[in-house]
Amino acid sequence: KRACDACHRRKVRCIGDGSRPCKNCSSAGLTCTYNAIPQKKGPKGSRAKVISELRETQRQSQMIVKHFPGASSPPTSPIYPSNSRLLSAPMITRCVDYFFANLYPTQPILHRQKVGETIGQMETNVEAYCLTYSLCAYMMIQPNMELPAEVFENTPLQPQPSLQLGQTLLREAIRARKAVNYNEEPTIWSVVTSFFLFGCYFCLDRQNTAWFHLREATTLAQIMGMHEESNYQMPDIIESSRRRRLYWLLFLTERAYALQQHKPLTLHATINMPTCDEDPSETTELSGFVHLVNLFRPFDDTFVGLWNKSRVGCSTTWLAQLQQQLSAALPDYLNCTESQAVDLRCSQQWLRTMVWQLSISHGFLSSSAAADSSMNFRFPIEISRDLLTAASGFSQASMEVHGIGLIEKLFDIACTLTDVMAVLPSEQSCGVALGPRHYLNQLMTLIGNLRGGSDRYLPVLLEKIDGTIPAWQGGYPLSAIPESVRSLAAEDSYDSNSSHGFNSAPQS
Repeated sequence: KRACDACHRRKVRCIGDGSRPCKNCSSAGLTCTYNAIPQKKGPKGSRAKVISELRETQRQSQMIVKHFPGASSPPTSPIYPSNSRLLSAPMITRCVDYFFANLYPTQPILHRQKVGETIGQMETNVEAYCLTYSLCAYMMIQPNMELPAEVFENTPLQPQPSLQLGQTLLREAIRARKAVNYNEEPTIWSVVTSFFLFGCYFCLDRQNTAWFHLREATTLAQIMGMHEESNYQMPDIIESSRRRRLYWLLFLTERAYALQQHKPLTLHATINMPTCDEDPSETTELSGFVHLVNLFRPFDDTFVGLWNKSRVGCSTTWLAQLQQQLSAALPDYLNCTESQAVDLRCSQQWLRTMVWQLSISHGFLSSSAAADSSMNFRFPIEISRDLLTAASGFSQASMEVHGIGLIEKLFDIACTLTDVMAVLPSEQSCGVALGPRHYLNQLMTLIGNLRGGSDRYLPVLLEKIDGTIPAWQGGYPLSAIPESVRSLAAEDSYDSNSSHGFNSAPQS
């Protein structure tokens, strides 16, 4: 006679006549099931500990269903080795709530009810398990979400910084994912998981691994035919809309990463854009998302090829038109959320900086006052002014949800401004009126005040300023620079490239 799952797990004789529950499960208050696949015998453990683990697993499953009404009740016996106790139900709930409250406007690829259904399958579906873990890891690493001590109750973990826990969850997602052949038979979960893994590794500055997972996400999307409009004709309207948004999110993310890291493109504008009226309750979010996609659409194979020096031949007219297109891409008033406005305004100025850098690499810039301002050496000063004007209206919280991605764009703009100041006459770069010196001070303050900026980017920026503008020394806004950073920047042995892995703004 076969023992039930709980008795088998506890290594005790299953007492019963085949009816459920057996006597052992009844007395221990456990669910009596026969779902587990028989495994080879191993060393016995503490029965009391096993009972506690079984009860906790079942309790958390019930809590997840309670928190997410759309979730189906998951069986209690996993079909693959899992470590589900790393995540408590309150942790999952906080991560999901944080995503929809803060990141969903710029990454509108999930549906709350369907996320709940996915979480409910964690114990029986390895892709659901990996998606849940990668989502939670992404929330803890990218925006560095704060976790109260009580969410660590009933887990084997001690209260710890969210960044540290996020890396633990990231490793678990990678480990568990080895149990499924998602490459041959990808699902929408496969693509989203790869995207979340990319986001995690990008924020951890593991750029080769980040690139691998971004390329993995775009490849899986193509295997699924997400680049073909005909594949969006499906009865499930929600599923169709989220797939379309996911494709365009990968589209714009790949373009941003291609400019940051000099990578090629794989996705193109081959399907219809999302429409703002596809969901009346999300008109504001979709309006901002469509604006963001349109910002990156001009940065196609032609531009990226020139940027990566794999293509030759461009004109001042083409670059000037691209600058005009970027300048007019966003209305004065944005009908979107504040976090979207942050992403849109900062991305717009960052892209203008990238086009200016391509212009200077081709020798198209002029110092003449009569020249098109976008083809003038002073243009980065105008970009910095416009960026800081927009940033003055944003809250700290709305900027920090974008994590390192936003800080890196600010860093690129500040580095470009530094290079410009090095070639400007001293009276233009060091005047007391609002000008490049003031803007650079403001950018340093902004970077230094954002979480992750003061210890990772500001020291590199300070060293670049000292090496590029010697006369600048002693002119730092010290109130914005932590003592630890000032000390670090002053050390002769400090090497920004080897210690932090970040150079100045990418040059084409």
